[in-house]
This record gives sequence, C-alpha cells and structure tokens, in this order.
Amino acid sequence: MIVTVTANPSIDQTLYLPGFLERDSVHRLTGHESVAGGKGINVSVALHKADVPTKAIFPAHADDYFIGLLNRTGVPQRRVDIAGQVRTNVTLCEPDGTTTKLNEGGAELSADERAAFEHAILEEAREADIVVFAGSLPPGLPTDWYAHMVRVLRRETPKVLICVDTSDRPLQELAASFPETSPDLIKPNAFELGQILGIDGNALETAGKNGSYGPVIEAANTLQAKGVQLALITLGAAGALLVSPEGSFLATPPPTDPVSTVGAGDSSLAGFLRARHLGKPMVESAAMAVAYGSAATALPGTTIPAPDQINLEQTAARAL
Repeated sequence: MIVTVTANPSIDQTLYLPGFLERDSVHRLTGHESVAGGKGINVSVALHKADVPTKAIFPAHADDYFIGLLNRTGVPQRRVDIAGQVRTNVTLCEPDGTTTKLNEGGAELSADERAAFEHAILEEAREADIVVFAGSLPPGLPTDWYAHMVRVLRRETPKVLICVDTSDRPLQELAASFPETSPDLIKPNAFELGQILGIDGNALETAGKNGSYGPVIEAANTLQAKGVQLALITLGAAGALLVSPEGSFLATPPPTDPVSTVGAGDSSLAGFLRARHLGKPMVESAAMAVAYGSAATALPGTTIPAPDQINLEQTAARAL
C-alpha cells in the first residue's frame, strides 16, 4: 500500500485562453475544468488508475466541494475534518502550452486539527509500505513539519519507506536535519536540489538541460552520503536522472507536444512508484517515471495519465 499525505490539497481549476495572455484585457475562455488536486492527491490518482493499492490522506471539511471532485476519481481516502475550506488553484493555459498559476495559501489548521491529522497519518503508516509526503504546507503547520513527521515515522514505523516531495522552506528545513530526517526517496527538480544543498540550483538546472549531468549526479551523491537512498531528479523536457545505490540512470522523454505542465512532476513520481511496485529494475523505473511525466504534459489541465496513455516504448533510459 502506498499512502499519500497532502497537507494542503486544492481544487485545481484550469482556464483555457483563446490566445496569449494579455494584461488589462478581457479574455473569452475556450474551456474550463475543475479537479481535485494537490501533489499527493495527484500521485494517488495516477497509482489508482494503474491498479496500484493507494490511499490519500488530507484535511478537508465534510461538505467541501473538493470531496465531490475526489470521489469522482475513486481513489481510496481518509479525510481529516477541519473547519476551513480547501483552497483553489487557478491555471491559465495559452494555446502554445504556456501556463500561468495563481495559487491560494490554503486553510489554516488549528492545533487540534493538526493533532488529528498527524494521528491519522501514523495510523495509516502502520499499514503502509510507502508513505509519500507531497506539496506545500498550509497555514497552521510549521515549515519544519515534514522533518517532524519523518522523525515520528522513523520512531513509530521504522520499516515504512518515506518519500518527500516539496520545495522552498519546508524542503530546506527538512534538509537542515539530514541524516536524522533523511527520507528514503526525494523527487526534486535541479533547482530544488540546489535548495537542499545550499548551492546554485539555477546552474544545476542549466547543466542538466544542456546534457551536462556530472554536477547533478555529484550533488545527488552528496544526498546519498546524508542518508537519502534514492533521488529522482526531474529535468523538464530533458527527462530525469535517477541516482540510486545501484548507480545513476538517465531517462529521456518520447516526442511530445506539450499542452500543460501541471501535474507532470507528480505523475513522474507516480510512474516511478508504480515501477517499483511492479518490481522493475532501476533503469526501467527511471523510464517509467519519465514516460508518465511526459504523458502528463500532453494532457489538458491537471489530467493525470492512465497506463494506456504513456509512451514507454519511445522513452529511452540508460546507465551513466
């Protein structure tokens, strides 16, 4: 069972523009859609579509519109009741695939709501093989909350594998306590890898996109020395690097016409987890991660790909 934890879920609203976005003007939309979102939710949706056992844990009010959207996916869930409303994230999509995101902060969790949320996570972790913490943190949770939860799970459920996929201050706070708070798996992009290590993430991102993988691998190897076993580093259109105890692997995407990049990173993580669930070797796991991420970019809005929508045959992967 793969349990996902989404502390700050969202209603992802996608608005399709007929042309390029212009300030101080009126745009007549060509379409719109709303889906249940949040990074952990997206991972569970992809896993559920692939028949991988999963459960999504999140805070939300019982009557929240978000619940109805999530129910449509069929994803098994555990809701922790809160007084606030799930935030809405708006994505503006231009015809060439350019996206502009407008994200709300999220509902604030009280001390009692936080305690109930953490209790639910611990209960579900006892039955899980993997726990995935993903996304931003809402008001009411401190920026070191992921570090706190890694400590709790290491103490209470030492056999469970822990994955964390976040950015900015929560990621930096997590890394500040490595190796005590090192997850088993992280999925940063190259810029976020720089945030973890306190180095120039823009330089890493540029190097990776230009085919110079040495600096990225060296940075990921530093993470391994700090206790992180697996680092899946996404490089946008260049694919992804997987750094593992078995070596480093590069996967590059098939030909794709991008429509929306929203949810691509979450889909990549789900693809990797699906491959590991199926017992695939690391090189094939890297390929499936990139195939999923690439498929997500070819789909509108926050559409999460199903297995029959990925192009694994044209996704290349090799050891470095």
